[in-house]
Amino acid sequence: MANQHIDQDHEAKTKAIGWSGWKQSGVVRWVLLLLFVLLFYFSLAPHVLPKTYNIQLNKASDRDIQAPMEIKDEKATLQAQEQAAEQVEPIYSIVALRSELLLEQVFTRMEQLNQDDQVTHENKVAIYRSEIPQMYNDFVDQFVRSNKGNGTYNDSLLEEMANVVKDQAYRIPEETFYKMPQLTPVQLGDMQLVAVSIVHKLMGDSLREAETARTKVAELVNASTLSERKSREIVQELARYAIMPNKFLDKQATSDARVAAKENTPPVVIKQGDVIVHKGEVVNQEMYDRLSDFGLLQTKRNDWPQLGLLLFSVLFLIVIYGYLEHASNLSGGKRKGYTNAQLTMLLLIYVLNILAMSIIELTQTQTMPYVGYLAPTAMGAMLIVMLLDVQLAAVSSFLFAIVSSIIFNTHSGRIFDFNYGFTTAVVSFAAIFAIHRASQRSTILKAGIMASLFGSASVLAIILLGELPAKSDLIMTVAFAFASGLLTAILVVGLMPFFEVTFGILSALKLVELSNPNHPLLRKLLTETPGTYHHSVMVGNLSEAAAEAIGANGLLCRVGSFYHDIGKTKRPSYFIENQTNYENPHDSIEPKLSKSIIIAHARDGVEMLKAHKLPKPIRDIAEQHHGTTFLKFFYHKALKLAEEAGEEPDFTEEDFRYPGPKAQSKEAAIVGIADSVEAAVRSMRSPTMEQVESMIHKIIKGRLDDGQFNECDLTLKELDKIAQTLKETIIGIFHSRIEYPEDVKPKERLA
Repeated sequence: MANQHIDQDHEAKTKAIGWSGWKQSGVVRWVLLLLFVLLFYFSLAPHVLPKTYNIQLNKASDRDIQAPMEIKDEKATLQAQEQAAEQVEPIYSIVALRSELLLEQVFTRMEQLNQDDQVTHENKVAIYRSEIPQMYNDFVDQFVRSNKGNGTYNDSLLEEMANVVKDQAYRIPEETFYKMPQLTPVQLGDMQLVAVSIVHKLMGDSLREAETARTKVAELVNASTLSERKSREIVQELARYAIMPNKFLDKQATSDARVAAKENTPPVVIKQGDVIVHKGEVVNQEMYDRLSDFGLLQTKRNDWPQLGLLLFSVLFLIVIYGYLEHASNLSGGKRKGYTNAQLTMLLLIYVLNILAMSIIELTQTQTMPYVGYLAPTAMGAMLIVMLLDVQLAAVSSFLFAIVSSIIFNTHSGRIFDFNYGFTTAVVSFAAIFAIHRASQRSTILKAGIMASLFGSASVLAIILLGELPAKSDLIMTVAFAFASGLLTAILVVGLMPFFEVTFGILSALKLVELSNPNHPLLRKLLTETPGTYHHSVMVGNLSEAAAEAIGANGLLCRVGSFYHDIGKTKRPSYFIENQTNYENPHDSIEPKLSKSIIIAHARDGVEMLKAHKLPKPIRDIAEQHHGTTFLKFFYHKALKLAEEAGEEPDFTEEDFRYPGPKAQSKEAAIVGIADSVEAAVRSMRSPTMEQVESMIHKIIKGRLDDGQFNECDLTLKELDKIAQTLKETIIGIFHSRIEYPEDVKPKERLA
C-alpha cells in the first residue's frame, strides 16, 4: 500500500511537471510571439493594404469602384489658389527707426554751435537752416545702409521706408531757426529730455502717417516741465521734425504671403468613398488614368505594402519582447513574472482589445467618424495593470495608441490618425494611474470614470485646436469619449473573473475578497481555533509590513497569513495557542506521533485550500511557510525517552523536519519568519526591546544557517530590513507588554 501511494504521488508530480512545463517551454514561447505578429498583421491589414481591381480599358466595369483616398483635382486646385492669392491684403511692417537718436544729434550740434562765439548769430541761423534738414535725410540714409543685407528688413521694405519717410519730412518754420542760437546749455539739456521723451512715446505706436502723431505734440509739450515759452515752442518744432512714420507697405512680405496663400490653399479633391466608376460604365482613358493614380489597377504585382506591414508587426513584437527581456534581466533572468501562461494571457488581452476596436470601427462612417471614440481602448491597459504589471501596461498603452490611430483612421491618404492615438494614450494612462493600486471592484468603476473624464478632455482639446464642427457633432464626440470609459469599466469588471479563473491569477481585488472574514475557511478558523485565528491575524500584520518594506507583495503576505495555519482546524487542541482551557495532549503521546500531528497541519491546510479552490500562491504559503525546519522540542524529547528506556535511537534529525518544500518566494519566506517571530513574542512574559530584537535576529539567522532561504531570492540586505521592520511593528502591536529601559522618557516611548 505504501509503494502504491508513493507511485500515485510520483505520477501526480509527473503530470504536474508536464502541465507546468509548457509555461517555460521555449517552443511554446516562440509560437506565442509568432501569434502576436499574426494578430498585428491581420488586424491592421484591412486598414493599410490597398485594394486593387482587374479593370480593362474601354470595357464595362462589373462593380462600383470608390475612391480609396482623397486625390487632388489639379485644374480646380489652380483656380482656388489664384483666388486665394487675390484675397491677400497688403502687408505693412513696422520699422524701428529710433528717431530720438536724430534728436540727440540735433541737440548735440546746437550745444556745440551755440557755445562758439566766433560764429555770428546770422551764420548760426544759416547753419541750422541748412544742416538740420540735411541731418534728417542723412539719418534715414544711414539707417538704410546699416540695415541693408543684415536680414532684419528686406531691401524692398527699406527702399519703401526711405521714400515714405522723406516724403513726410516735417518743415521747421523759419522763425525757429532764429530762436535756436539764443539757447543756453542748461536750456538745451532740459529741452532735450522733454523732446526725446515725447518722441519716444509717440513713436511707440504704429504710424503710417506722421502727421497723426505730430498733432499731439503741443499738448504733451504744454504738460511738460518746461516753463519758458521759447523752449516749449522750439521743442514742439523739433519733436514734430523727429517724428517719422514707422509702418510701411512690405511688398516682399505681401508677395510671399500671396505665394503662401497659394501653397496653403487646400487642394480640391475627389473625396474618399466617391464613386469613380459605376457598375456597367465603360472605362475610358480618363477614368483609367484616375484609377491608376489611385493605385487600384492590378497591372503589376506589388508586394511592398505587405512587406511593410509585416515589418511593422515585427517592430510591435520587438517592443513587447524587449520589455519582457528587460523585466526578466531585472529579476535575475528567471522570468518569474512572464511565463508562457502570462504571455498567453497578454496575447488574449491584446486580441480582446483590438477586437473591441474593430467592432466599433465597423459602425464608423465618413459622416460620423467620432463613433471611434466610443471604443474601450483603455480596457487592455486596465487588465494588464491588474493581472500582470504596471510598466507592461504603459508599454502596451503606447502600442494600443498606434493601433487605434490606424484602425480608426478615416483619411486613407495617410496611415495614422493620431487624434485617436492621442486619446487612446490619454485614457489608458489615466486608467493606469487610477487603478494600479486597486483593492476593490469599485476601483475599476472609478478608473472608468477617470478614463471618461480624461478622454472627454483630450477630445475637446483636439476639437478646439482644429476647425470647430457643428454643435451637435461636438456634443456627440465628447459624449462618445465619455461613454468609452464607462464601457471600459463594464467590460473589465466582466472579464476579470474569467482571467482569474482561467489563468489562476491572484489579483489584488481577489486578495481583498479572500481576506473577508465571512469566507467559510476564515469563519471555520475563527469559531474552531480562535487562538490560531488571532495568531494568523498578528502574523498578517507583521508579514505585510515586512513585505512592503522590501518591495514584495504585502497584500499577498497578509491574506496568505490568514490561511497559512488553516490545517490546524483538523486537530486544534494539539497546538499551543488553542490550549487555554485544557492540558497539552502532547504530554501523553509519543514524540513521533506529536511530530506527525504538527507536521501534518501544513499538508492538511493545502488540501483544505485546494478543496475550496483558493489560488496557488495562497496554497504555496501554507505549504512552504515552515520549509524544512527542525522540530527541536520533539526530537530532544524522543532522545530523552530513548535514553531513559536504554534504547538506541532509531531516528535522525531528518525524521523530525517538515517535509517542505522550502520557501520558493519572498512572500512565503516572510510569512514563515513572521509566524516564528509572533509565536516567540507571544511566549515571552515581559519582553524588553533588546530581547525582541535579539529574538528576531536569532530566528532569521537560524533559518538562514539552516538553508531555508536558499530557494527564494531574499538578499541579506532585505533580511536586515525585514528584521528592523518586524521589530518596529511588534513594538507597535505589543506596546503595552514590552518593557522599556528606565532612562527612556515617556515622550520617547510614545514616539
